[in-house]
Amino acid sequence: MSENRHVAVLMGGWSAEREVSLVSGAAVTRALQKAGYQATPIDVQRDMGSWLTRLFPRPVAVFNALHGRFGEDGCVQGLLDILAIPYTHSGLLASALAMDKPMSKRLFAAAGIRVATDKMVTYAELQAGDPLPRPYVIKPANEGSSVGVHMVREQDNERPFEHESWPYGEKVMAEAYLPGRELTVAVMGDRALGVTEIMTEREFYDYDAKYAKGGSRHVIPADIDPAVAEEVMRLAVLAHDTLGCRGVSRADFRFDGTNLTILEVNTQPGMTPTSLVPEQAAHAGISFPELVRWMVEHAEYDG
Repeated sequence: MSENRHVAVLMGGWSAEREVSLVSGAAVTRALQKAGYQATPIDVQRDMGSWLTRLFPRPVAVFNALHGRFGEDGCVQGLLDILAIPYTHSGLLASALAMDKPMSKRLFAAAGIRVATDKMVTYAELQAGDPLPRPYVIKPANEGSSVGVHMVREQDNERPFEHESWPYGEKVMAEAYLPGRELTVAVMGDRALGVTEIMTEREFYDYDAKYAKGGSRHVIPADIDPAVAEEVMRLAVLAHDTLGCRGVSRADFRFDGTNLTILEVNTQPGMTPTSLVPEQAAHAGISFPELVRWMVEHAEYDG
C-alpha cells in the first residue's frame, strides 16, 4: 500500500438491493476509517465514472459495496477496469458468471459440484403449466440475494405471479425445491473461513428471512459432522476457483443429510459487522476492520 490511503466506497446504486447496499457501505466506510484509511462514500448514480475521476487524491482502491444488478454482475467492474482503479471482490468475468445462475450452475456441475435440477422458461410458459414437479422454486436468472425468489407448493391453486407482472426479465429459472439444512461458507482468498447454518421459521431462506428483523438466526460453527464441514468448505473453495473469483465470496448450500448441493456463489456478500461473512471472519479471529483492510490490500483490476 502506498502513502495514499484514499479509498472510494461504492454503495447504493439503483438495483433491487439498494437499501441493503447502503447499510453495507456505511459499515465499510466506518471500518476503513477505523483501519486508518481516508474513506469517501459514494452513493452510486450513472455518472459514477466522472465522480471517480474527480476525486483527489485519486483513490488507491475502490471498495465495491454494491449489491445486485449493475454492481456485482460485471458492469461496474468493467468500468473500473477501464479507469485502471483496483477494486475489491471479483473481476468482470467472475462477477458476470456468478450472477448468471444458469451459466454458473453449468460450470459447477462440470467441476463436480452437485446442483439442483432446473429448467429455464419464459413467463408465458410458466403461466401455461408447471415446468417441474411441485414443489419447485422460481427465481430470476440474474438477480442476487434471493430477490424475486418464490416457492410453488403442492397445494397452491394460483399460478406464480398470475395476478402481477414478472419484473425480472423474459427468462425465469424453475428449480427443484431441495429440503434440508441451509449451510453457507465464506471464502477469503484461497481459504474457507468456516461453516454457518442459517435457520429460519419461514418455509425457506427468502429475501425477508435474510433482512427482516428476526427472520433468521445463524449458528456458527454449524452443528454438523466434521467430515461434512470439511467437505462443504472444500466445495466452497472449488466453486470460488471455478468461477475465477478473488477476494471474498460466499457459497450457499443445501444439505439433506447425505448430499451437499450448491445454490449459488455470492461475489459481493453483505458487509455489515453482523452479516454472514464478517461473522465468520470474527469467529476465525479476524475483526471487521482487519477484514476490510485485507480486502483493500488485495484489490485488483483487470487491465
